[in-house]
Amino acid sequence: MYSAYFGLTENPFALTPDPRFLFLSQRHKEALAHLLYGMGEKGGFVLLTGEVGTGKTTLCRSLLEQVPEGVEVGLVLNPKQTALELVGSVCDELNVSYPQGTESLKVLVDKLNLHLLETHSKSGRTVLIIDEAQNLSVDVLEQVRLLTNLETTRQKLLQILLIGQPELQGMMARPELRQLGQRITARYHLSPLLPNETALYVQHRLDVAGCKRELFSREALRLTHKLSGGVPRLINIICDRALLGAYAKQRDRVDKGLMRKAASEVTGQGQPSGHRRLMIWALVVLVLMLLAAGWKFLPWWGSVENVLEDPKEAQMPRQAAVAERIGKDAPPKPTPELQEGKVVTPENLGDVVTEEEAIPSYEPVVEEAPLRISGGPVKLDKLLRDRSVKTDRETAFATLFRYWDSEWPDPSGTSPCDYASYVALRCASSKGNWTGLCHLNRPVVLDLIDETKEHHYVLATSLEEGDVTLDFGDKQITLPRSELEPYWFGDFTLFWKAPPFKASLLKEGDRGPDILWLRAQLDRVEGASPESGREPANPLFDASLKKRVMSFQRANSINPDGKVGEQTFIQLNTALKDPSIPLLCRSTQ
Repeated sequence: MYSAYFGLTENPFALTPDPRFLFLSQRHKEALAHLLYGMGEKGGFVLLTGEVGTGKTTLCRSLLEQVPEGVEVGLVLNPKQTALELVGSVCDELNVSYPQGTESLKVLVDKLNLHLLETHSKSGRTVLIIDEAQNLSVDVLEQVRLLTNLETTRQKLLQILLIGQPELQGMMARPELRQLGQRITARYHLSPLLPNETALYVQHRLDVAGCKRELFSREALRLTHKLSGGVPRLINIICDRALLGAYAKQRDRVDKGLMRKAASEVTGQGQPSGHRRLMIWALVVLVLMLLAAGWKFLPWWGSVENVLEDPKEAQMPRQAAVAERIGKDAPPKPTPELQEGKVVTPENLGDVVTEEEAIPSYEPVVEEAPLRISGGPVKLDKLLRDRSVKTDRETAFATLFRYWDSEWPDPSGTSPCDYASYVALRCASSKGNWTGLCHLNRPVVLDLIDETKEHHYVLATSLEEGDVTLDFGDKQITLPRSELEPYWFGDFTLFWKAPPFKASLLKEGDRGPDILWLRAQLDRVEGASPESGREPANPLFDASLKKRVMSFQRANSINPDGKVGEQTFIQLNTALKDPSIPLLCRSTQ
């Protein structure tokens, strides 16, 4: 209905599991890598779980488009069957002929075994995928386990991928299914999208549907994540309804108000109704009235009030006065004064306040100004507000060049990305999250936006155990990542070491010295010496080289399309462990 209005070629938020719309967040990449592993020669039994709507079925559809050569796949979408029916469904999927109307499980298994042996004799493999596997009964799961007993002396004849909701994990933990649980070689739980990924997910679907502009405000996307919990299916439902609302009101963009209204219509989590708001305010007013009426009748109020009104005790510190009124037998000693000019640190804190001078445990807590502890936590908002560090673009990129042992001589005349090409570097700018940055594993300039919409550029040089180290050119500061998250919306720029040629993409059919270079890099990664004779020096990017590239991509959580682009070049550099390349997350190495 709204596609033509917004210039879309199709509905970007349809609920069908179309692989074209698959957004590969870091977790989705890892999940896909596990499924591809399950299809490999040593895949065995693989378990993928995830909450409803997180994209498991879409991943499965994408997997079917990447089936390696020589692999036969059977897909069971309706597992709510008896053991006999399930084996019959597997035979149907694999085109195994059997007598019509048979009710013998042995006949079906024997026919299936002959088919698997025939496939194995042709150097092929057979993979069974069962979607919605949480609907399998215990008896049927036991039959699935028995199917894995079909084997030769050296290899299983049937590799099985189970895809289901989280309760499938609980089923596998049952004592009666322990034999099946012990055969699972890989498990992965697919979690919802992160806040930054939700925005990227929405824009990705709009891009696929032919829209390159932003149809949702940043505030609307934040609210979408909050209301959907990062679950892709709920994001689709809410965004679809929001675009319909924008179309009805003839708006060019979805704002926070439209998004809240759309969410309230489809999920019930939007703005409360007028009657509900009235009830909430009435309850708040009632509580305040009760507090105001009953405050002085509380049993402890009179004691404290008398203390504060006693002229003699008014001269005492409040802590000592209240403590003396509570227990005359144990009056506290006055808090010792700090020596003038002395900074309190964790090391000398015991010298300033001794154990005997500590305030008694029964003493009421009185809020006072906190002690300034040297080396205490630094707040990013204070750094940005006070401008005590440099956050301009030129300083951030000049510092980044120094990490690559280069200098940016003329920031005013040449952009950092243009100058990078002069020093054998290439520039990558994108949106992502902390996990994605660790995967790229290079020092990165983050684009931060404060409350006044001003941009600040900071260089992140280390990500370790929830902390990020920032280099502001003249000082380095380590902060919790949570300090940056209110200001960072995923935008980043990094440098990576360029190959010794100008091409930015190598693909099947290309020919020349660039391909010889690629073969040499893969040989080094795979540990093959040049004289091993593994493969002749062929300057053509042929089918066998494509398989090697795809294998490398799967091992490094890259979409295995067989094309060598920016992501693959970066991971090749990392795999070769070049000491001249600065790393962001050394713990991943």
